[in-house]
Amino acid sequence: MTTTFRPVTPGALIDLVAERAAAADGVRLVAVSGADAADPVGFAGRIAARLQLSGRPAAVVSLHDYVRPASLRLEHGHHDDYSFRTGWFDYPALQREVVTALRERRRWLPRLWDEAADRSARASTLDAGPGQVLLLAGPMLHGRGLGTDLVVRLVLSRSALERRTPPDDLWTVDPLLAHDAAHDAAADIVVRYDHPDRPAVSDDALR
Repeated sequence: MTTTFRPVTPGALIDLVAERAAAADGVRLVAVSGADAADPVGFAGRIAARLQLSGRPAAVVSLHDYVRPASLRLEHGHHDDYSFRTGWFDYPALQREVVTALRERRRWLPRLWDEAADRSARASTLDAGPGQVLLLAGPMLHGRGLGTDLVVRLVLSRSALERRTPPDDLWTVDPLLAHDAAHDAAADIVVRYDHPDRPAVSDDALR
């Protein structure tokens, strides 16, 4: 079945995702999955701000604060496709310290690892507010079975990825596209995001 897309304004897109994120009471977990070139953390931040304006507690956790130590993620070299897809980010820790912790204890750890300094972030856990919405943002979050309530994919074509990715990181384009191809249907809202000022949303997400 071919997915069709409808153009929306950036503001309407933020409203759509915020509405779906807040569709139920209690804590809510939302994954915003997208390559760094799509700025998923910035996108999630705009959703959180929209929710806060409506009185709903909201916060963002960046996947780059859940990277594995350099000794593990670079074990097979600095440009290994398989390592980037499977061993670069600590998805199990994200599941344990954020998803499970929020659902079971109403607390979460905002940062686990300082990527730049390559050491523990030494962050303290945070308490969830009433009806807390937590947005997890970063690459390749879809298809991980994290148990979030909503998955949003920011999709970039190869040309857009190559255009918006820094030269030193162009090696990540192939593994990012390979992950997308392997988990093409693993999202509730799919956004064509080659042009953030002119996004298009999967038709089924608008029904």
